[in-house]
Formats: sequence, structure tokens, C-alpha cells
Amino acid sequence: MKVLKFGGTSVGSIESIKAVINIIKAEKKPEKTVVVVSAFSGITDQLIEVSQLAELGAETYLDMLKGIENRHIEAVKELISTDREVALLANFKVMFTELEDVLHGVYLLKELSAKSLDYVSSFGERLSSLIITDAFIEAGLDTQLADSRHLIRTDRTFNNARVNFATTETNIQAYFKKNKALTVVPGFIASTERGEVSTLGRGGSDYTAAIFAAALNAKVLEIWTDVDGVLTANPKTVRRAIPIPQLTYDEAMELSYFGAKVIYPPTIQPALDKGIPIVIKNTFNASAPGTRITAEASASDAPVKGITSISNISLLTISGSGMVGISGTSMRLFGALGRNKISVILISQASSEHSITIAVTDKVSVGAKQAIEEEFEYEIQSGKIDPVAMEQGQSIVAVVGQNMRNTPGIAGKLFSVLGRNGINIRAIAQGTSELNISFVISKQDETKALNVIHESFFLSDTKVAHLFLAGVGLVGKTLVKQIQQQQEYLKQKLGLELRLAGVANSKKMAFDAEGIAWDNVAAVLDKAKQKADIDKFAKEVIALNLRNSIFIDCTADDEVGTSYKTFLEHSIAVVTPNKVAASGPYELYADLNHTAQKRGVRWLYETNVGAGLPVLSTLSDLVKSGDEIHRIEAVLSGTMNFIFNTVSSKMPFSATVKEAKAQGYTEPDPRIDLSGKDVARKILILAREAGYKVDFDEVEIVGFLPKTVFKTKDIDSLWKALEAYNPEFDKLRSRIEKEKKKLRLVASFDGRAAKVELREFTAEHPFYNLEGSDSIVLFYTARYHKNPLVVKGAGAGAEVTAAGVFADVIRIVN
Repeated sequence: MKVLKFGGTSVGSIESIKAVINIIKAEKKPEKTVVVVSAFSGITDQLIEVSQLAELGAETYLDMLKGIENRHIEAVKELISTDREVALLANFKVMFTELEDVLHGVYLLKELSAKSLDYVSSFGERLSSLIITDAFIEAGLDTQLADSRHLIRTDRTFNNARVNFATTETNIQAYFKKNKALTVVPGFIASTERGEVSTLGRGGSDYTAAIFAAALNAKVLEIWTDVDGVLTANPKTVRRAIPIPQLTYDEAMELSYFGAKVIYPPTIQPALDKGIPIVIKNTFNASAPGTRITAEASASDAPVKGITSISNISLLTISGSGMVGISGTSMRLFGALGRNKISVILISQASSEHSITIAVTDKVSVGAKQAIEEEFEYEIQSGKIDPVAMEQGQSIVAVVGQNMRNTPGIAGKLFSVLGRNGINIRAIAQGTSELNISFVISKQDETKALNVIHESFFLSDTKVAHLFLAGVGLVGKTLVKQIQQQQEYLKQKLGLELRLAGVANSKKMAFDAEGIAWDNVAAVLDKAKQKADIDKFAKEVIALNLRNSIFIDCTADDEVGTSYKTFLEHSIAVVTPNKVAASGPYELYADLNHTAQKRGVRWLYETNVGAGLPVLSTLSDLVKSGDEIHRIEAVLSGTMNFIFNTVSSKMPFSATVKEAKAQGYTEPDPRIDLSGKDVARKILILAREAGYKVDFDEVEIVGFLPKTVFKTKDIDSLWKALEAYNPEFDKLRSRIEKEKKKLRLVASFDGRAAKVELREFTAEHPFYNLEGSDSIVLFYTARYHKNPLVVKGAGAGAEVTAAGVFADVIRIVN
């Protein structure tokens, strides 16, 4: 025997009822099948509302009642042939007259008892089961209707009646000994020993199905709904939620208790007691395997099966030295709550007995606080116990999986990923069975928490990182292009989606939590209404509160460069080629590193030195592994190297600088490169990364250009000043060529002093053979004291810089 239950959405329309018919037709032995049906979608709520309107004396209840009648009549006309239609509609006429009489009594008395409400509510299932029975017969299925009011016996606790299982099982078994056809049963409804209509409360149709399955020792209970089984998370919150193939009873109960709505825990208890497998299936995707719920977990099952949550929670904490070592405190606490009929959702107690924290719904939090303070009034007044602390607007998140007990490190991984995303945990509860880890967080972090946990435990096939980009100049634009070209590879090979959630240029900014298309960035900024403002940009990023958020600064702006702490403090990682922060005041540099470390996020600026070359990461590895940095010598300006390698008798110095700017090698203002300041910033950063406290004004810069070049008002006047300098530089160039040397702007640091100067090199030196815009760094250390460790390669240009930024982003996400 099989029991199949179809919920409201499964019988909510003509098409869905036809889908149900096809499912039953596909059964190998329909005569050994019990079909439990709910009321049509939304009808039970409408019947309750009709009753409440009648109680209030609002005559509009009649209009709503007529609407309910018309919906069922339309279903009959669509599904039932004329021959059967007449008899069924005549039955309906009697039923709706009866229903109208009861509601008229409620209207006259202005009183709606629980008993009357049960009677009115029962019509939803009574009507739907009549229609579906006749629809089955119309489809050629030998079908009978078994009225559950005649089989399920309950007490007189109306609206949520308790089942008399002994009598009920006897009734059901006796009925099915005599009747062997496919049987339709109305869910939700029952009757008392006096013959009064009663209902089984929330999840009543599931309960009906479980009662029949247990009484008949069914081989399976199938619950048909509108999703492909129990999902790993709520798909409205976690878009990449996927069906769970297999659950244990305990896992299903835990997920349902903490918010998963596919099943309601108390209703499946009769099937659970008999060890009957439960399968959750989708009426609208019948071929999907669904979720099978059984007693035992498979050893191959994932440690975490699902994640769920409950919103609008309040934390109440009772604490004080007067609780330590005093027996009966917990009894008094929960006794006070029990007397006030307040349900506790979560409990967390310190082992010191100094405090107990409970979680209740926001709705009852004030009453709970009052009940506790009344119970402990004497202790509070005498200072032995503190007044109850209440925090509203919280959420409980539960991570469920029976195999967590056999997998070390689950809790560590869980709390680590939450910490990296700046999610603060207010309370934690975990039983010794390790089936469920529950914790309380701020409601505003609920969506973020669910998504990062889902991704962290591989319940999603793709991990999403939300990027916020400031600056779409040459480097920023190139970065956008590189990410766009690499999107498919990242998804296929790394399971990674980089989503652009915000972007800004010097004039405007735009945001979209769902993602701005990488090939549409320019158009979005053109249409944007918000004016660019780094403070407002940061506030918007923080307000969006998206998981795995990364701020990318591709500007050369001082104000943007000094804004990083705001992002880091909110656990938003920062990636930048902008040298302002790392080469600014040492206090800022140290503070940003401290903030990043404290918040558990990354501030990566690899491209500050050597563009895409692994200069800083190499230096970091040396320092972390215990090596001592004795000396650094480097050609750090790919821009200046390009200029010195390109300048010739045919291309004078000024023209070469123009060409360098045109190719994207220079800073937006080439005077920064020409002055040696850019190189000074880079050697300063290297010195700091080596562990030395150095400020910019301590770096000696030996200039080689006249001061008039740097006193120019704008770029146009700069070109004129450089043209005037061409003859003098040409003399230097001619001499260098004759002596077979090369010019290089060299940065050095010896542990005491940092210096930038123009130097000449012969062919024997590593600096001589640098080509194009290459950079080179020589690290002389305790381990590399004779032959330095060398990092060499392309050190300037939008492509390599953007690639370095891209690599830092991937490094953070992974």
C-alpha cells in the first residue's frame, strides 16, 4: 500500500489537478493507493477570513463565500462531464446552503467559536476531495471517496485536535479490508467521539497522510508539493539551493523545526514511528527523484545536508553572580516561561552558570522579559541578578547534517567563513549528537550568512564574489575586459562567479546587487544618476551587505586611497594598484594592516610594486619564513625603463615620454614618474614590507630633470618644458651610447636608508639587459647573500597591472 498526499498548490488549478491524474495513472497498482488531498490553494485561508468577517458583522462575507463557490463550480465544469456534473453540483448546492446557514448564525451572534471555525474550515477539503474523486473516475480510474471524518477520531481540542490513534487505526484498517479501490481521502479534517467536525491544525493534510500510512503499514508515504524535494536552503534566499537526495528522519525534523517548510515535524511522527520512508516529490516535475527520508544516514552522505533559519527572533539573557552554584535557577526560568505559554526556540548557557540566554520570537519577547523579571524580582532588586537584557531583530541559523559528528572541523570552517564576512555570532547551541549547529546573528546578516555557508560547504556549484570597482580608466577598463573574457573559465574550472555589484568613475556611480553586466559597464555609468562620492560609495557597499565583497580601487586618487579602513572595518576586502595607502603615512599603513588582520579580511596591493610581478608576495614569503632582508636594489619604474630603452636620436626625450603616456605606462600625471616619486613610493613599500618603519620624507630622491619641469601648471606646459630639455638629455644619451652603457632609475634600501637615483650600468650588470618596460628587483638576504633572489618581468602597462589586480581578487576569493 502507498499513501500519496497532494497539497494545496498541487490541486490549486485545473492544470495541476490534471497533473495529479497523470501521476496516479502512472502508478503500477493504483488500487493499492490512498490519495490524501488538501483544499484548493488559498481556500482554507479564505474560509477563515469569511468566518471572521461574519463574526464582525461585515456583510461582505457573502461576496467572498460566493467567490469560493464559483471557483469550485468552475473546476467541476472543466473537469467533470455533464452526466456526472449535475449530481455533483446538486451536492455542492446542499453543502454551500449548509455552510451559508452556519455563517449566518455567526453573523447574527457575532461570535465565532473554535468549534464553528473547524466546521467552516472543513469545507475546503470536503469540496476538493469530491471534485478530485469524480475527476479520477472521469479519467478511467476506479476510485472511491473515504470521508476522513468517519475514520479519524480526535478529542475536542478544536483547531488543533489530538488523535485517538487506537480507535483511528481500527477504523482505517476495517475500512480498507472491505474496500480495495483507489481511495481519495480529504486531509486536515476529522471528528470527535460526539460526531463533531474537528481539524488537525497546521500541516493537517500531511498529518492525515501519515496517520493513514501508519495504520496501513504503507511501504512509502509520498508528499507531493511544488518543489523538487527538500532543498539545501530556502530558494528565495539562496538562489543556488539544490534538492537533497537523502535525509534521515532526524535531519528532516531539525530542518523543519528551524524553518524549512516542506514538511511540518509533528505531522510525520506516525510514519516515523513505523519506520515508513517518506518521499518529497514535485507535482509539476514528476520525473525528478525528490528527497527520500529514512531512518539511517549513508556513510557517503555529505556532512552538512541543509541550512535553514528563523527570522524575527529576540535574545533574552539573565545573568549575575547570584546564579552561580544556585540550584533551581533554570527550573524557575523555564517554569515562568511555561506558565505564560512562551515557547523557547534556543538555549545557550555558560558553563560558569553565570548566564543563561534564550531565544524566543519577537512577538512574545516583551512578555517573556516581563515574566522572567517577575520571577526573579527579589534577586534583581538585591543586585544578585542583573535586569534581563533583550536584543530584538535577530535570526537563528541552523546547519544540519547527521554525518557532522564523524567529520572534524565543521564548526571551525563554519565560524571561520562567517567571521571573514563580518558576521557576528550572538549565541551558539549544539547538542552532543552534533546533528545541528545553531547560532544567533543579526537579522540583517541572515541572507549573507545563509549564502556564504551554502557556498562554503559545497552545496552550491558556484561561489559568488561581489566586486565594487572604483575607477574605470585604463587599468579599470582593462580589468573589466579581462574578467568578462574569463567569466566562463572561472565558472567551469574554478566554480567561481565574479559579480560586479557597484562601479564608479570620477563623475558617477551605480549599484546593482544582482550584478552589472561586464560588457555594459560604460552604458550603466552613462545612465547613472548618483554623483560619485567615495564616502557615499562606501556607505552603499556596506548597506548592501553582500557576501564575499571586495572593493577594487583602480584610481590614483588620494581620497579613495585613504578610504580603505571603512571597507576593512566592515569585513570588505580591498584590492588596489593605487599606492597612496601603502606609501602614505606609516601610521595609516600600519593601521590598515592591523584592521585587516583584526577583521580577518585581506588588503592586497601586489600591483603597487612591479605591476603584475610577484614582488611583494615573494618578499612576504622571505620575511615570513625567517629570512633577513639586508639590501634591496631595483629598477621599479617600467615607465622610466621604457623611456630609457626607447629614446633615440630619432625620438627625443619629450616624444618618448608622450609615447609612454599614450601606451598607458605613466601615471595620469607623468611628472610623478619623471620626478622619481613613484619609484620612491615603491621602494618605501618594499622597505615597509621587509619590516622597517620608514616614511616617504626619509627616502632620498636624486632628480635628473630641471626643477622647471615640475613647476609646470598642466600637462600641455609639461610637454613644452620637456621639449626645452631635449638637447641636454640628448647629450647624456649620446655619451651613454658611446660608452656602451644603459641608464636606469634605481631604487635601493640597505636597512638604514632608501634612495632613488639615475645610474649608469655596463653589460655585466643585471640591470643592463632590461627590455621595454621591464622591472627587476634584487633581494640580498641572509639566505641569498652572494647571489640575490631576482624577480624580473614586465613592470608597467594596463594589461599586466589589471592582470595583477585580477590575480589578487582570485587569491582573496579562494
